Amino acid sequence: MLALLFYLPFLLTFALLGVYAERKISAWIQDRMGPVNLGPYGLLQTLADIVKLLLKEDIIPKAADKPIFKVAPILIFMPVFAGFAVLPFTNGLYGSGTDVGVFYILAILSLEVLGILAAGWSSNNKYSLYGAMRSAAQMVSYEVPLGLSVLCAVMTAQSLNTEIISLQQGIFTVDQNYLFGLKGLGIEVTQLGGFLNWNIFRNPFLLIAFLIFFISSLAEANRAPFDIPEAESEIIAGYHIEYSGMRFAFMMLSEYGVMLLGSVFAAVLFLGSWNTPFINIGPVRLADWTSGTVGEFSAYAWGVVWLMSKALTLVFIQMWIRWTYPRLRVDQLMTLCWKYLTPAGLVLVFITGIWRLLMI
Repeated sequence: MLALLFYLPFLLTFALLGVYAERKISAWIQDRMGPVNLGPYGLLQTLADIVKLLLKEDIIPKAADKPIFKVAPILIFMPVFAGFAVLPFTNGLYGSGTDVGVFYILAILSLEVLGILAAGWSSNNKYSLYGAMRSAAQMVSYEVPLGLSVLCAVMTAQSLNTEIISLQQGIFTVDQNYLFGLKGLGIEVTQLGGFLNWNIFRNPFLLIAFLIFFISSLAEANRAPFDIPEAESEIIAGYHIEYSGMRFAFMMLSEYGVMLLGSVFAAVLFLGSWNTPFINIGPVRLADWTSGTVGEFSAYAWGVVWLMSKALTLVFIQMWIRWTYPRLRVDQLMTLCWKYLTPAGLVLVFITGIWRLLMI
């Protein structure tokens, strides 16, 4: 219940600011102004849009399967919201300390496609059905390279617990971290802290796994250039074409929620989670100063700063990509998944296994 009271307002606030940020970022990329009229610098534009959605009539097509049509937005939103339950928010603060947190996130996110299929099927609209089928094919396909990249990080950490994975990547770890994970080099970096302890440096092959994860997460979120389920130039709006008012708002909240969830998950697995990026250099103890003391407010505050800085940077990159690259065709999308990302993921799993044996 405590996690619910924290994560729901946090997600709502992020969606409110995320929509505004995306409008301003897209305007910057396209040399426009973006929202400027409502509030200072257009800050109230998104709030006005939310009020408009709240006041809109909830229209349900006459021929729609009404029970499924009504529940579909909730089926889309709930897996995304539930995924935050096992993610650490800062050092020592997290919703659930389950030992299978990574597996839980992968399992719960796979349920989102059921809501999308329900929305497309129940709308009794051919464009909705096209969008839903596209989304099902895309999300199920890209779960394979996504899972393989996550498996590489789990093999490196030897744990499915997100809090343990986070602790291993900073100065608070009880393990010994060596540069690139190789004891033979004899370069211990545990007390140096910072980015040298992140998983992408503990196992350099994880940098490629991180790129596969990031690309796959874009496809899982139906973000451009993988937005064929919502391709407005082809199928108008895809699976949510018949939705209006708050039901449509739930779908948009889900889209921004999965952006944040994927970014935080990527930061936890590959980019040091809530650990500082700065390292200790002789008497200049940057890692210590920017990590705080365990159990004190300073450690909690610094953890929030670093985790959210990494996550929001990845969110910015997702927005940047959306307004830079054109949409992929269906054949290009599937070719990228099955001919390139999936074989690369399988090779990385094999290499990570060999690397792990050499590390012991």
